[in-house]
Amino acid sequence: MSWPGTFKMAESGASGSGSSGDSLDKSITLPPDEIFRNLENGSLTKLAYYSTVQHKVAKVRSFDHSGKDTERDHEPPYEISVQEEITARLHFIKFENTYIEACLDFIKDHLVNTETKVIQATGGGAYKFKDLIEEKLRLKVDKEDVMTCLIKGCNFVLKNIPHEAFVYQKDADPEFRFQTNHPHIFPYLLVNIGSGVSIVKVETEDRFEWVGGSSIGGGTFWGLGALLTKTKKFDELLHLASRGQHSNVDMLVQDVYGGAHQTLGLSGNLIASSFGKSATADREFSKEDMAKSLLHMISNDIGQLACLHARLHSLDRVYFGGFFIRGHPVTMRTITYSINFFSKGEVQALFLRHEGYLGAIGAFLKGAEQDNPNQYSWGENYAGSSGLMSTSPELGPAQRARSGTFDLLEMDRLERPLVNLPLLLDPPSYVPDTVDLTDDALARKYWLTCFEEALDGVVKRAVASQPDSVDAAERAEKFRQKYWNKLQTLRQQPFAYGTLTVRSLLDTREHCLNEFSFPDPYSKVKQRENGVALRCFPGVVRSLDALGWEERQLALVKGLLAGNVFDWGAKAVSDVLESDPHFGFEEAKRKLQERPWLVDSYSRWLQRLKGPPHKCALIFADNSGIDIILGVFPFVRELLLRGTEVILACNSGPALNDVTHSESLIVAERIAGMDPVVHSALQEERLLLVQTGSSSPCLDLSRLDKGLAALVRERGADLVVIEGMGRAVHTNYHAALRCESLKLAVVKNAWLAERLGGQLFSVIFKYEVPAE
Repeated sequence: MSWPGTFKMAESGASGSGSSGDSLDKSITLPPDEIFRNLENGSLTKLAYYSTVQHKVAKVRSFDHSGKDTERDHEPPYEISVQEEITARLHFIKFENTYIEACLDFIKDHLVNTETKVIQATGGGAYKFKDLIEEKLRLKVDKEDVMTCLIKGCNFVLKNIPHEAFVYQKDADPEFRFQTNHPHIFPYLLVNIGSGVSIVKVETEDRFEWVGGSSIGGGTFWGLGALLTKTKKFDELLHLASRGQHSNVDMLVQDVYGGAHQTLGLSGNLIASSFGKSATADREFSKEDMAKSLLHMISNDIGQLACLHARLHSLDRVYFGGFFIRGHPVTMRTITYSINFFSKGEVQALFLRHEGYLGAIGAFLKGAEQDNPNQYSWGENYAGSSGLMSTSPELGPAQRARSGTFDLLEMDRLERPLVNLPLLLDPPSYVPDTVDLTDDALARKYWLTCFEEALDGVVKRAVASQPDSVDAAERAEKFRQKYWNKLQTLRQQPFAYGTLTVRSLLDTREHCLNEFSFPDPYSKVKQRENGVALRCFPGVVRSLDALGWEERQLALVKGLLAGNVFDWGAKAVSDVLESDPHFGFEEAKRKLQERPWLVDSYSRWLQRLKGPPHKCALIFADNSGIDIILGVFPFVRELLLRGTEVILACNSGPALNDVTHSESLIVAERIAGMDPVVHSALQEERLLLVQTGSSSPCLDLSRLDKGLAALVRERGADLVVIEGMGRAVHTNYHAALRCESLKLAVVKNAWLAERLGGQLFSVIFKYEVPAE
């Protein structure tokens, strides 16, 4: 991507370049329109910019043995080198308008080598601050259409942030219920509540239509609120409303009829007339009660209007945004109630984690259209993003300065576009994660504590992975502090980054490690274990080939399961591996639970193997070393001998000791040199090694590499094999597929095993066939 213009920015901390200093220089390349912001007549300015961030990456490559007669039995199977890699990142920052001059001074000081003379701006502030911007920056302000920007921004977050949208439930704990991203986001209704209300029907990426609106919106609440309470600040008005009792001011149905109106089916506590009691009462009303009544009146009106338009256009999803929302609980609660009441539950009110950034994101995308950022997939960088705050009404305006939304959002451009696995039975209903820790307080407490207790080991491993680095210990300590702080935030606000799961905890840890230039802390462990396992491979295959057919099938499955024991991410295993360096494949087999297993579909699987071969198997591999080489490859070899093609999918990037795609290529090459079955399958493209597009110890089947998805369609995959605790238990345990599937894992966590009704090293072997 070549975008002219460079923005130099110094940031504190060790993110990006991995320098040991406290101030790091990032070179930030901007699109031709330089920098984009959404300037609203509200109290906040949003700044968006693009940067190129340098990260260290661990690369593996085979040794060059050409022309050499070398004894390779005891040397590593490949070499590891650490290189610098440049990745693209989008930054979105929000700050109060009172700091607009300081912000413009900052931009002016850090814009260098710029060729363009135009700056993009959208929102009311694009008019309000136009002269100031042009004077300070000596750039012409190009005002973008606010609605176009809002819709572009909304489409972007809905497509790229899995837990972006949520419903608000008044009495739930926590009050946010996040929605899994729908693969088809269109059509939907966007209700933007700024000074007034705009209602837009969005049908495609570029086709939308303004279908209605109202002059009664956020400006009305602010203006009337100021007149009624003499309070000029918007957030203070919201705070007053959170402490008020609207029934002191509003006339309810029970005030008119003495109770519920049975004929019309109206409950007694419904509002019959907003401010209805103020006309006849001989007393003063409190500021809090008046603010609450006003907020209810406007929110109810907007909710009913949105509901009517949704039903008119046959839409069941309505997204609300704009500065009026601000993550405020009373506002969201009232709008939600109004939508549910008037639609009889047929229309859903949805709110967005990043609703305050939609205009800024859209303005950025519009200015960068020639580089088509929408052709890429983007992922939220948890290490650099602030979390969604609690909307507790007990918090005062100063404490709620972030208004329930993000101060900072960072999005990393992913190397490859991500799409759904075509074999998902029903993509819209697919939920990757097995347990929602946001809901399950007991599980949440356990896993947060588990990750805290594992932190010392991760820090130790990170330092050991870079023995020649003088600042490794310092960077590891900064990683520890950042991840510890994230865990404490999640204890208080488990909804900070969407639905809290074991997967999100693992991914946040990987993001933090990357920020402090620990791209692959287990690289040397994997290198050593791959070398040991490769030397054992011929003997394991000879032993399997000597068995009768039925005995061999069980031995292959036990080999898969024994290989899966070797997971450095599980404390029960890492303790064994640290204390007993001779613990190997046979020892792992003896650790396994005897049949019948905790979940045991093996007999059905064996019966299936007596039938015709599968056309093509898609296998998601887990760990390096014994797992992939002595567990997965013999299983793959048997499928190939049956006449089944195999797609072996491995992580694109490192996570714990999971095997990466680049490592699998070298491993397969070495195995092919020892085994004619694997050699011919690779040559004839009956065995294909692909990357998943993921760098996580878990697996989200709705965000997979586009090339992998195309290959699955092309080869007609009719069997999916998912192995490992992260991929088959923490995620995808309940995933429904359109073809046969095997989900297998060894449960290497005592607490989880007990929860599932088993013991440590219990076996899950789940063979599923879709219903006819």
